[in-house]
Amino acid sequence: MGKEDENVKLTRRIRKAVWKVNEDYGIVNEGDKIMVCLSGGKDSYTMLDILMHMQKSPLLNFEIVAVNLDQKQPGFPEHILPEYFKKIGVKYKIVEKDTYSVVVDKVPEGKTMCSLCSRLRRGILYSVAEELGCNKVALGHHREDIMETLFLNMFYSGRIETMPPKYKTDDGRHTVIRPLSYCKEADIDAYSKIKQFPIIPCNLCGTQEGMQRQAVKDMLSEWDRKSPGRKEIIFKSIKNIAPSHMLDKDLFDFENYSIKVDKSEVQVEDLVP
Repeated sequence: MGKEDENVKLTRRIRKAVWKVNEDYGIVNEGDKIMVCLSGGKDSYTMLDILMHMQKSPLLNFEIVAVNLDQKQPGFPEHILPEYFKKIGVKYKIVEKDTYSVVVDKVPEGKTMCSLCSRLRRGILYSVAEELGCNKVALGHHREDIMETLFLNMFYSGRIETMPPKYKTDDGRHTVIRPLSYCKEADIDAYSKIKQFPIIPCNLCGTQEGMQRQAVKDMLSEWDRKSPGRKEIIFKSIKNIAPSHMLDKDLFDFENYSIKVDKSEVQVEDLVP
């Protein structure tokens, strides 16, 4: 098989995965106005590219606004994203907020910055979504992100929880979607190289050592190396939960042997706090 054929297969695989997420969870609906969050990394570029392809389909009519939060990190190339947005012809907004200084000031030396950085970034983006009149916020998390978060919560927080493809924020004002939920990170990496996206590295968190997420990523990769297909099985398990065979009394009524939440009668976003 030639390189061109492989690229076509890869493109179809990613597009099919995103359409499947939409079929399973209804992440994109007719008339939506979606704020697509662009960091400048391979995941968010791929997400925007695939959503713009979906937009061309006669099956759905929805709007896209690409938004980048310029966090004022030293050396951040401010020109790259505006030039890219203009090149592909997408509506966009650049938001300038100096969260970098806040994170550096508040996080002790040697500690990872991702948690605080993420909270600050998310709060700002939700406010921007409201200003733009967007009813959904799209984030670029992929399959590996979902699995890594599951183990991070198990190992470090003592709970079984991960990133759903669709959920409402705690205040109920925003619906967050993850179009790449079924996409493999390796496919996204290969796709970004084919498309030659102008990648912008994160100099704030990407250079930190000893990150828990990286340790979990390495663990999953090692499992999959030793037992090929392990990641597929783990990901399948996240979608195949038996409440009666866990120990959560809030989810399953062990007195009466019945599920306390009927998943068939509620929306996906109602199941997630």
